[in-house]
Amino acid sequence: MERFPAIVIGGPPHSGKSVLTYSLTQALRARGVQHYVVRATPDGEGDWANEAAQQLVRTLRAKGEFSPAFTDFVCRSLAERHLPLLVDAGGRPTPEQERILDSCTHVILLTPDEAAGLWWGDLARRHHLPVIADLTSDLHGQDRVTDAGPPLRGVISGLDRRRTATGPVFDALVQRVAAILHYDADELYRLHESNCPAEIVISLARLARTLEIPFEGEKAYWRPEHIRRVLDYLPEATPLGLYDRGPNWLYVAVALQAAPAPFVQFDPRLGWVQAAALQQGEPPSGAALRFRRRQAAGFVVLNTCAPAAHLEHDEFRVQIAPVLPSDVGIVLGGQLPLWAYTSLALTYYRAAPWVAVYQPQLDCAVVAYSADTKVAVGDRLHHVGT
Repeated sequence: MERFPAIVIGGPPHSGKSVLTYSLTQALRARGVQHYVVRATPDGEGDWANEAAQQLVRTLRAKGEFSPAFTDFVCRSLAERHLPLLVDAGGRPTPEQERILDSCTHVILLTPDEAAGLWWGDLARRHHLPVIADLTSDLHGQDRVTDAGPPLRGVISGLDRRRTATGPVFDALVQRVAAILHYDADELYRLHESNCPAEIVISLARLARTLEIPFEGEKAYWRPEHIRRVLDYLPEATPLGLYDRGPNWLYVAVALQAAPAPFVQFDPRLGWVQAAALQQGEPPSGAALRFRRRQAAGFVVLNTCAPAAHLEHDEFRVQIAPVLPSDVGIVLGGQLPLWAYTSLALTYYRAAPWVAVYQPQLDCAVVAYSADTKVAVGDRLHHVGT
């Protein structure tokens, strides 16, 4: 199969790129368009930054350095992609950072004025990127299509974190982006399933239909109370592969259901990744992971982050995780890939009475595993903080 398309959204800082990216990915998911978002800036943001309370987002956001190593990481992620991509680009890339554009196939320009539009238009031409849309971002302006194109031209307004984009310009843009990124979902699943090392592969999208999980369009809305239903449906202690989008606590719950058998999960950057427990000990200074422990009544919170603003899987596997008390529950938190969450859960679950995972969108931790009769899988733990 030829390389999947990657649409970069480019424009200067504060033009609304992250809000437009989030709005597009939500609209595409509702249409069932399989894709993934690569945020090519070290700001630590994800969907959670648009879905959680903004005061909480300001507390949790951890901006990193736009280093050459980070640029290399993004370029590898784009070059090795396993799904169509939306790429949220940095505000004004340096010549070194422009390498990111060479792994993309199309561009959406989002700029506040003519000068910025000309600068980004020239950048797109130099990197031979077809322009899908050339839009002026005006927070308080009036939406209007000035040229149906191609490329689509117009003014898009209201790109504010407190809401998703709407209006005629956005609707026209979604239609064009969907046409480029759309692949048959069943065909994509069969392609990736055929490469999975586990004999049993679970598609969360298909499982949601089977278990009658609520949908909006083609997007499933998983809630903590659904975990028990999932675990009752799946076999225990059996090698499993997990595919499709899902919250961090659901991935952890399924990984621990499969344990001690192997658990693999599909990552759009890496393909199939096996979760594995880390060695425990005293983490060395300067390691790729930074752990922060906080003891609370009856549990310990372990917040984990990557100071370099990116985390390589090969580097993660050799990290030393801190030793935690064995007689209290564990709450896992931090801005981590799903495969890091499942691996950390496998590291600690044997000795812990229960394991929960913090999700900013819910502003609570969700119990994903429990051997404690007083704590149930799916319980929400509020005021735990991370």
